[in-house]
Amino acid sequence: MINIGVIGYGYWGPNIIRNFSGIKGVKIVSLCDTNHDALNRARGIYPNLKTTIDYREITTSPEIDAVAVITPVFTHYELAKNALENGKHIFVEKPFTSTVKEAEELIELAEKKNLKIMVDHTFLFTGAVRKIKELIDDNVLGDLYYYDSIRVNLGLFQHDINVIWDLAPHDLSIMDYVIKDRPAAISANGVDHFGRELENIAYVTVYFNNNMIAHFNVNWLSPVKIRQTLIGGEKKMLVWNDLELDEKIKVYNKGVNIETKEGLYNLLVDYRSGDMLSPRVDQTEALKLEAEYFLDCISRNSTPINDGHAGLRIVKMLEAANMSLRNRGKLINY
Repeated sequence: MINIGVIGYGYWGPNIIRNFSGIKGVKIVSLCDTNHDALNRARGIYPNLKTTIDYREITTSPEIDAVAVITPVFTHYELAKNALENGKHIFVEKPFTSTVKEAEELIELAEKKNLKIMVDHTFLFTGAVRKIKELIDDNVLGDLYYYDSIRVNLGLFQHDINVIWDLAPHDLSIMDYVIKDRPAAISANGVDHFGRELENIAYVTVYFNNNMIAHFNVNWLSPVKIRQTLIGGEKKMLVWNDLELDEKIKVYNKGVNIETKEGLYNLLVDYRSGDMLSPRVDQTEALKLEAEYFLDCISRNSTPINDGHAGLRIVKMLEAANMSLRNRGKLINY
């Protein structure tokens, strides 16, 4: 039996408790939140759940093996550090930490104590993302040319982070997972329309050494909700629309063939257009799979794909994007 304590019962906390409590061999022992109404709601669903407003009752409890930190990002470091210092494995909502330095310190502490860190990059466990990785790993798309992502909607405005830190971690973590190459540089431009010193619309560009480029459009001011990713390769191209109920992924046998006749100044471009394939994707709830995987990594003493180092890579990109924002889109090299 693995006993878990949860800190935070806001938007995502109820989903965490629901999925972890549904796993055989797992017990949610205690929940912490500073909002009494939130604790009352939780007790209404889970009458036997212990509740507290002091997170130390969870992080220091000898009864608890792992702690889920589901709170605003600026609190992650303190809560996660306290849990690790008291010998607890940690499951941390994205993004991992507020700074690269904080992430590095938590990784060092976890490795010193032989504890697991899992960052809640939930999308890695969706059937769509797992299928995309399979297609890329099997070289179905060929050498990749670009990765283009749009994640926009109207609201929800955050009070402590800008739109990049709120929305981009999803897509940056997906890109980090499905693409083996690591970024070489990043630039970002954005605008704060309301004098909050937090950008509500932004464009992030990630450059790789192999001529591949990735672009991310994140926006809190869109009249429509769009969750779409395009990945272009030399052989085929892929479109993932996460809002589609069926045919979330479409693989197009489209592209260009380049032939050189009389040197580089006479390149011949031949457009290729073939069939479209929509592969079947697993519909199992991603968070359920992620929760089971976290417990499996603890039991087997194995390293998660979304461990602290994966979380650190995303925080590095976010920190670099913020630095670029403050310098009017200056290219930040890694």
